[in-house]
Amino acid sequence: MKLFNTLTRRKEEFIPVEPGKVKMYVCGPTVYNFIHIGNARPMVVFDTVRRYFEYKGYEVNYISNFTDIDDKIIKKAGEEGVEFSVISKHYIQECKKDMEMLNVRPATKHPLASEEVDGMLEMIQELIDKGFAYEKNGTVYFQTRKFKEYGKLSHKNLDDLQSGNRSLLVSGVDEKEDQLDFVLWKPKKEGEPFWDSAWSKGRPGWHIECSVMSKKYLGDQIDIHAGGEDLIFPHHENEIAQSEAVNGKEFAKYWMHNGFLNIDNKKMSKSAGNFFTVREISEVYDLQVLRFFMLSAHYRSPINFNEELMQASKNSLERILTAVDKLNDLAKAASGSDMTEEETIQTERIQRLVKKYEEAMEDDFNTADAISAIFEIVKISNSTTDAASSQNYISYLQRTIDELCNILGIITEKKREILDQDIEAMIEKRKQARKDKDFALADAIRKELEDKGILLEDTREGVKWKRV
Repeated sequence: MKLFNTLTRRKEEFIPVEPGKVKMYVCGPTVYNFIHIGNARPMVVFDTVRRYFEYKGYEVNYISNFTDIDDKIIKKAGEEGVEFSVISKHYIQECKKDMEMLNVRPATKHPLASEEVDGMLEMIQELIDKGFAYEKNGTVYFQTRKFKEYGKLSHKNLDDLQSGNRSLLVSGVDEKEDQLDFVLWKPKKEGEPFWDSAWSKGRPGWHIECSVMSKKYLGDQIDIHAGGEDLIFPHHENEIAQSEAVNGKEFAKYWMHNGFLNIDNKKMSKSAGNFFTVREISEVYDLQVLRFFMLSAHYRSPINFNEELMQASKNSLERILTAVDKLNDLAKAASGSDMTEEETIQTERIQRLVKKYEEAMEDDFNTADAISAIFEIVKISNSTTDAASSQNYISYLQRTIDELCNILGIITEKKREILDQDIEAMIEKRKQARKDKDFALADAIRKELEDKGILLEDTREGVKWKRV
C-alpha cells in the first residue's frame, strides 16, 4: 500500500510502526459554530482511509480532537453571555450529528483540548527544561531556531520566513526573542477562562494541544498524522517541532493532507457569500450525496463544489442504489441456489474488478478510480441478473457491492422517501388532533414525521415542513 507523504513529497510504501496496527491522528474542528463543508472533507476522506485499513485487517487507533477552547469560542460566548463550555458543548453535539449524517464513524477517542491542559503544562515545562522554550512576563514561547529541522514538513526556510516578515505569534509581539518563535502558553485577558500555571493564569496556545493529545492517546511516535492542507504551516510544522523536541524521535512517519474545497471555483468565505455549513447542505441534499461527491475526486486534489456537480453526484449515487434495490427484489423471488456456468464466469470478472478497486485504494487512496470499479460491477449486475438468476449469484453481487461501498462509507440501502401528499395528510391529521386536544396523538405524528426526516414548524401562517 502506497500513500503520498507530505514530509518527503513522494509516494511511500506504508510500513506501520507496530505490525498489524495503525496509529492515526486527525486534527478536528474548532467548535464555535456548525461545521462547514470544508471541515467535512477531511472527516470524510480520513474516515475512508481508516475504513480501508480496517478492511485490510489492521487494528486502527483513530484519534480526532475537538478544539473546545479558542479565541473564536470565547468571542461567541461573550456575545451570547454564556460560559465558553456552553458554546463548545453545544457545537460538539451538532458536529456529531452532522458526522452521523455523513456516515463518518466516531473516532476511537475524541479528546477535548480543555480536558488535557495538565498534559500541556507538563509538556511546556519539559520544553523549557530542555532549552527549547522560554518565558517572558507570563507568556511561554517555543524557540524555533533551536529545533534544527524546523520547516521540513512545509519545506519553508527559516531565513526566508524571517525576511518575509512572517510572524507565527499569537500574542506578545514585542517580547519574544525571535520573530519566528511561537506561543505555547499565554496569559489570560480580562474576562477570559484560564488555568493556573507556573508562568501565569492563562491558557495554552493552539499548537501544543495536538502534540499533547497525540502523545497521550497514541504514544511518542505515530503512523499517520492527517488534516487539511491549510494546517501544514504553521500548525503541523509546529507540532513536529514541539513533539520531536520533547520525545527525541520522529513524531509521525506519514503526513497526509487533503486539498481545498472551493465553491464555484472560488475560495469559500463568508465575505464572498459562498459559505455553506453541512447542515445547510442537508436541507437540499441527502448528505450521502455530499460524501459521494467528495470521494469522486482524489483527496489531494482541490475539489469544486457547485449545484451541477452535486446533481451529477446524486444521479451517480442513485445508479448504485437502484442496482442494489433491484438485487434485493430479485433475492426475494430467486429459487435455485447454485450458480450457472455463465454466472460463475461473471463472478471471475467481478473479482478482477474488486482487485482493480483495491489497487486504486492502495495507490494513495484513489477513491475516484475505486468508484469507477464499483460502477463496472453495477453494470455487470444490471445486465446479467433477472428473475431466472440463482440465489447464490444475486447474494454474491449484493455482498460485493455492499462491502466496497461500505469501505467508502456509502450506505447501499435506498431510503424510501415519504411522498409530499402523505406528509400533507399527516399534517392535517395532526391539526385535527390538536383541535380535538389530543396532544399525545399530535406529538406522536410530529415524532413519526421527524423519524422520516421531515421537520415541522408551526407558524402564524400555518404549518411549514422541510426534509432534512
